[in-house]
Amino acid sequence: MLTDRRGCCWTRAYAVRLEIQAQLSEWGFTMKITAIDTFVVDAGWRPWVFVAVRTDEGLTGYGECSDGRNPFGIAATVGEFATVLAGRDPRPVEANYHDMYRLARQSAGGIASKAIAGVELALWDVKAKALGVPVYELFGGPLRKRQRVYWSHCGSSRARSHRLIGTPPIDSMESFIALGREVRDRGFNALKTNIIFPGPEASVYFGGFGPGATDQTVSVEVLRHVQKQISAFREGAGENVEIALDLNFNFKPEAATRICNALASHDMMWVEIDMYEPHALARIRNSASMPIMSGENLFGMRGYRPYFEAGSMDIVMVDIPWNGFAESRRIAAMAESFELNVAPHNYYSHLASHIALNLSACTPNVHIMEIDVDDVPWKDDLTGGPMDIVEGQAAVPVEPGWGVELNEEVAGEHVWMPGRGPGYTAAR
Repeated sequence: MLTDRRGCCWTRAYAVRLEIQAQLSEWGFTMKITAIDTFVVDAGWRPWVFVAVRTDEGLTGYGECSDGRNPFGIAATVGEFATVLAGRDPRPVEANYHDMYRLARQSAGGIASKAIAGVELALWDVKAKALGVPVYELFGGPLRKRQRVYWSHCGSSRARSHRLIGTPPIDSMESFIALGREVRDRGFNALKTNIIFPGPEASVYFGGFGPGATDQTVSVEVLRHVQKQISAFREGAGENVEIALDLNFNFKPEAATRICNALASHDMMWVEIDMYEPHALARIRNSASMPIMSGENLFGMRGYRPYFEAGSMDIVMVDIPWNGFAESRRIAAMAESFELNVAPHNYYSHLASHIALNLSACTPNVHIMEIDVDDVPWKDDLTGGPMDIVEGQAAVPVEPGWGVELNEEVAGEHVWMPGRGPGYTAAR
């Protein structure tokens, strides 16, 4: 007989609850959505966007749909979808999802998809809390109790805002050696970095995003620097820590291919490349000696399928706050049919981390999960405490819903102000 952590039998109680809910529904008693609120939170050098779905039974579900470039556009779009769901029962999540999708069918993807995802995630939280179970129990139950994670934006966050984070600066190549050693000593066995130029005012290379940067080429100087940076991380981390490099949208295929070739002898976990042309990405993959990771920018099964059919990637990155939970599982299932593993994209708060852990718990083909270790000092306060990570493994939550609550008071103390768009850097 199944028991919870306190040893109490819940199987019969759960069955009785379902019977009561079915009877109440038959009698016309249903839960109703009373409000949908958003929070745009200042997370130092980028905003986090949260959605709260409130009900007449006092339950509130939380979702996250963070975007570093259009946060208020997403928050406003959530408001548009709120008019569709007002007064409805939140528990038929798929029906509510498709009604929102139909409203945005002519402009699917982008801001609309992120807004829908944020609401959908909050709806799953409500439904699971109403049933007293984690969200993954609604999708077949857990396959694992812990999920391997990698230290993401390793060095990148310190280059931007080391003073805010409270960490040493990235002021020399020796900084990468020391940070690699720190990753290993703290029990992680994988890290991901960006191209970082150390110095008194360290910088992260974002040639695909900055003003006037349109060619997306790579210079010999950058090629040599990337080799030195990865070598420095390897020296500090040792041979048993896997290293990945994220190139984002910074390079065209020719430049990305040159970078991959320059790293051929470095035993990379992967090189991550964002690109809107699946066949061009496939050409890079076919010439590279290391795995190619991609997909964080894609929306829905329709967005991913051309990449799978073209053989564009070895590992699939899925952004749950941009795709929603059920659609992310469908993407993962489609990836499984192509013998591909997925890795949840997670450049966000602990709420998103718990959402990703719920997906990892009920999805068989998860390679590894992203997590940011360096972050704003109040990050733990936003969801009631730190993540449970031991030896590079994060614990799958056992509490109802996502396993954490958004502290709205803390969110209200850190409001992202309009006008702080792309390129904003917090105090170093």
